[in-house]
Amino acid sequence: MKFLSIRQRVVEMSVLLADRGYFAATGGNLALRVDEEHMVVTPSAVDYYQMGPEDICVLRLHDLGKVDGERKPSVESGMHAQVLRKRTDCLASIHTHQPAASALSLLGQALPVQGAEQQALLGPQVLIAGYAPSGTSWLSSKLRRVLRQDVNAYLLRTHGAICCGSSPERALQAIAALEALAVTHLRERLVARAALAVPEHTALQKLIATLDAQPVQELIA
Repeated sequence: MKFLSIRQRVVEMSVLLADRGYFAATGGNLALRVDEEHMVVTPSAVDYYQMGPEDICVLRLHDLGKVDGERKPSVESGMHAQVLRKRTDCLASIHTHQPAASALSLLGQALPVQGAEQQALLGPQVLIAGYAPSGTSWLSSKLRRVLRQDVNAYLLRTHGAICCGSSPERALQAIAALEALAVTHLRERLVARAALAVPEHTALQKLIATLDAQPVQELIA
């Protein structure tokens, strides 16, 4: 089996993301750079808890041709390839449907990032890629247009988020940092709206309480 250790790392990361609520069912995917020519990526529609290293797909980075792996690669392989081609300094790309960041993707707005620690993980802002159907080259091209060397986190309009990092660990940390930022931003918007004494005040207070009751899960492995 080619690149066994890095394929096993993909399995471990996927289980961690599922355990912490960033992946759910078969929703979410990730890719790791192997070298200048190859990446490994999660398979399509496979339960993370049933996945083994043999299921992880090895693809050529330049054309997504499959080199090894028993399964069909993730439909978002093209999106991960765009990230790893553009960001040659990055070893990992993770796409999630994490709750707070996914909610913010509905607004279609970039997010400023405050604080040195969050900026080190995410960059000066979280950018947004325009809507395109999941798994399409159209979505990959939408993301490619907004990719920047100094930005490690992106919202996908109505679809979720994607983060990259100089190591698998940094990419995991960026995912958690993005969720924490999204929760803070959502809470601020909800509090401001509730203060207007609008008819939906009670419902907004319940949403605020829900955010407060579910702390962001750290991703350290």
